Amino acid sequence: MNGIPVLHVEADSIARGWEESLVALHRDGAVVRTQYDREGDAASRDCTMILTIRDPLAEPMIHKDFPGGPVELQEYVMEVCEGIKDHLVRDPADPADTRWDYTYHQRLFAYETPPGGPVDQVEAMCRALAEVPYTRRAQAVTWRVGADNDCFDPPCLQSLWCRVTEGEGGRRLSMNARFRSNDAYRAAFMNIFALVELQRRMAERIARLSGEPLGVGRYCHMADSYHIYGSNAREFETRFLGALGKRTFEERTMRYDAFREMMEEARPDILAKAARMGR
Repeated sequence: MNGIPVLHVEADSIARGWEESLVALHRDGAVVRTQYDREGDAASRDCTMILTIRDPLAEPMIHKDFPGGPVELQEYVMEVCEGIKDHLVRDPADPADTRWDYTYHQRLFAYETPPGGPVDQVEAMCRALAEVPYTRRAQAVTWRVGADNDCFDPPCLQSLWCRVTEGEGGRRLSMNARFRSNDAYRAAFMNIFALVELQRRMAERIARLSGEPLGVGRYCHMADSYHIYGSNAREFETRFLGALGKRTFEERTMRYDAFREMMEEARPDILAKAARMGR
């Protein structure tokens, strides 16, 4: 390969797609150092990944081997889709403020533009697609030139792009998500799950605005650098890869509909935890 390899994975569900993308990355990815390596760390495994999930709401949706559990997954969905941690974003005018530089929710739903104030890019996308379903202009960006070039921890998610198409199964909303950098093992599953939930909510919003039914179509996850850090290599090989030969796919995954009620019941505790953060 003349440069970083570009790997393509296509699967029927989130759980299977994430699993197969990690297998492909471990097998065919390049060996690359990172800016976060500590002395003694192995090099990372890295590639450019294009992961297409044909039916993002197909069960089983949840993979048991992502580093977390159902409540942590619910918390992350609420962080991305509802902004429960937006209060942790620092005041850029205060050099002594050491809170976060951004949240994805803040950049997507309240993108700061100097002339006119915050822009809800997601609502703008929904309105554009309700008016012209085939528009190519329905996108949202997170990167802020001038703020993020020198940021210690700049956004990994760069943009969302959506389009409505019609077929035998009716109207569907497709989503593309592009990441400049994506920790494939410790972050990508939660990223995908939360963005698919955002895709589902957007489909509902567009349907309300247009007065026409709209389902969830395919989701495409594109990462310029899709990587497994060398510091996580041993855990990944023993915990994740080790399970592939010991358990069936059904044993390695779980149905979201079996945990949805429990995850929803955790909302008050998650909101209370988020409110305490930063104090």
